[in-house]
Amino acid sequence: MSRRFRSLSSITLALLTLPAWSSDDSSSEAIAHTLRDRATRGESVAWDVVSELTTRIGARPAGSAAERAAAEWSAARLRALGFENVRIESFPMTAWVRGVERAEITSPSPQSLTAVALGGSPPTPAGGVEGEVVLFPTLDDLRAAAPGSLAGKIAVITRRMPATQGGSSYGVTVAARSAGPGEAAKRGAIGFALRSMATGGHRFGHAGGTRYEGARGPIPAFALSEPDAEQIERLVALGETVRVRLTSTASYVPDATSQNVVADIRGSERPSEIVLLGAHLDSWDLGTGAIDDAAGVGIITAAAKLIADAPRRPKRTVRVVFYGSEEVSQPGDTLLGNRTYPVVHKSEVASHVIAGESDFGADRIYSLALPPGTWDSPLGKTLARVLAPISVVPTDESPGRGGADVGPLADLGVPIFLLNQDGTKYFDYHHTADDTLDKIDPAALSQNVAAWVSLAWLIADSDVSFRARAQDN
Repeated sequence: MSRRFRSLSSITLALLTLPAWSSDDSSSEAIAHTLRDRATRGESVAWDVVSELTTRIGARPAGSAAERAAAEWSAARLRALGFENVRIESFPMTAWVRGVERAEITSPSPQSLTAVALGGSPPTPAGGVEGEVVLFPTLDDLRAAAPGSLAGKIAVITRRMPATQGGSSYGVTVAARSAGPGEAAKRGAIGFALRSMATGGHRFGHAGGTRYEGARGPIPAFALSEPDAEQIERLVALGETVRVRLTSTASYVPDATSQNVVADIRGSERPSEIVLLGAHLDSWDLGTGAIDDAAGVGIITAAAKLIADAPRRPKRTVRVVFYGSEEVSQPGDTLLGNRTYPVVHKSEVASHVIAGESDFGADRIYSLALPPGTWDSPLGKTLARVLAPISVVPTDESPGRGGADVGPLADLGVPIFLLNQDGTKYFDYHHTADDTLDKIDPAALSQNVAAWVSLAWLIADSDVSFRARAQDN
């Protein structure tokens, strides 16, 4: 049977008929081994959650009715799974609605382009904006252009993004998407486009947010598919003057709301100490948000549920947080999901033991980064033993701020961990219409759950203070 058509009722039945825990599985490491093995065999709710979320709700744009429906569905699902203190925490935002869009070359030879408007981009006039294209290899080249030099023109950044296992190329190219439209507008441009942040060579536009200038984006901004960006480059290389028309009916909803969903598996001895597992519930509107980030929601839900079903509760609380509006978050935002959580939970921040997020698809995890000095501790050595059979190895790289959602917690002193996934193919589908359930391999999804549950259980059942360890280092 195809994985995309697996029966939800059969999954539920299988979970209800799992063999009972044996009485000699009470040590922390023994329980970790059993949790890992159950997850590896697919004995979790991960696929069920991902499939239902992407099928029942589909795309979940930030601030939309669909994102709210996803939050309500998630909260009900978490309560049914036995989570405690389940709550939906809302916050205000300005939502962006895509509308109808079109991009085309008008000269020297008319032809359509595959492109998508960037999130936050304003609408064009009814007839679109049309101008001569000026190419820039990088954002820095655009910034070097003289004031007024782009008056009446459309700036296009053509930088390619190579595939990398850890996604490092995205970090060095994505600034063009967020800052490019503003820089082009400062030099007089009437429109902006860039080669999509993409690695697959497919004829898809890859969506993504751009930075607002006040209440709206500065000028209409689009992401071109890789083949279409190359088409424009070839025409310019032939000595042609290329003119492009961009059309968009995008709009803004200034009084929208988004929300975080928070739920706990309460600790048995020190429930005020929190091990936070994060993912984001919103998605772009083109696909169904399967790899970005229904997969993360399914992974952390499944890990926490397995812990809840262990023969005893861990000492500390395991908390899952489904963040809202991650896709439109920009540096400096104050009222989106990642910034709202530390405000709402201000009194608890000092009691957060560690935090991490799953937001890089569902391909296999290959390494784990922990706060400095952890691998030399008894906990680190136990983790290495438990993770070795699923091919997850220790790495001394710094976890840094983690991902976008836990970054504000890191800024407040909360230690971070990183379970590094293979992202070689992630940007083939990222932010596109092709981000759908069939891109997820159930076996790889299960391996993710196995790594997350092993880590979360062992930390939650330990006495380790990563804050003290960080100070010692």
